[in-house]
Amino acid sequence: MVSQSSPEAYTNMGKTSDLTAVQKATIDTLHKEGKTQKVIAEEAGCSQSSVSKHINGEAKGRNNCGQKKCTSNRDHRALVRIVKKNPFKNVGEIHKEWTAAGASASRSTTKRRLKDMGFNCRIPRVKPLLTKKQREKRLTWAKEKKSWTAAEWSKVMFSDESKFCISFGNRGPRVWRRTGEAQDPRCLKSSVKFPPSVMVWGAMSSAGVGPLCFLRSRVNAAVYQQVLEHFMLPAADLLYGDGDFKFQQDLAPAHSAKSTRAWFTDHGISVLNWPANSPDLSPIENLWGIVKRKMQNARPKNAEELKATIRATWALITPEQCQKLMDSMPRRINAVIEAKGAPTKY
Repeated sequence: MVSQSSPEAYTNMGKTSDLTAVQKATIDTLHKEGKTQKVIAEEAGCSQSSVSKHINGEAKGRNNCGQKKCTSNRDHRALVRIVKKNPFKNVGEIHKEWTAAGASASRSTTKRRLKDMGFNCRIPRVKPLLTKKQREKRLTWAKEKKSWTAAEWSKVMFSDESKFCISFGNRGPRVWRRTGEAQDPRCLKSSVKFPPSVMVWGAMSSAGVGPLCFLRSRVNAAVYQQVLEHFMLPAADLLYGDGDFKFQQDLAPAHSAKSTRAWFTDHGISVLNWPANSPDLSPIENLWGIVKRKMQNARPKNAEELKATIRATWALITPEQCQKLMDSMPRRINAVIEAKGAPTKY
């Protein structure tokens, strides 16, 4: 019989992975007591080299394990400069420019290095381009509304048109950015208001949503007033009954036309003043986003199926969801003030 402390007992104990949980615990305990590695090896019943490897491994971890990187810190700095110069490039384009700058790396290595440095490929946020004058007006508006209470915002009916397409898949080029850079101007994609498309008009308040209107033609003042007559007024009856409310709309030409202003006056409806290019201030923009996300797995084959899908999804919106969006108004206003009128995360 071979004794536990004899050399033959240690023949297959060269790796720390061979140690049992009991042996590891024994080594840790004796090491803390200040015992020598020779004594620890005898007590634990393993080789002295296994004790040494276990103690050093616990102290240093495995940070130095693995294949040595084929790229240098200089290469990494060059890669960061390339991405920050144009974050909308795809991996192939970034790899080509990086290797041209002297880095020795494959396409997959380029992608791994981007991940290691905190860059992720994301769909860019879409924000409107604002002039200096528009930013100033947004800031002034936000300061005027800063003291509004939740009760005051509950009396506002928000309205908007939104584009719905049969295909939701193509969202354009993606952008490389780090966590916290979603609002960085370099990583934003500018939007164009009212691109040619089939539009849907809708309204919401803290009490819920009103009926949808599918717009069949270009929205001019006359068409918009028909929408107000046949869809906005019924929405007001549904959401407010006989109560007072303010109507919110953006500054599209049909909305701000002289005849449209006269229509509101004739019907005794108060319109909330609104800053230009400010979708981030309107909670119904987020509501459209909720509807479109719910429709991502839908595959309507034609316009009529698309309309049916939109109606069904819109009908699922609850008053609680609307109330939650309306509760965000104070935060939206504070965000605009902090950003000095610039676009915000909303």
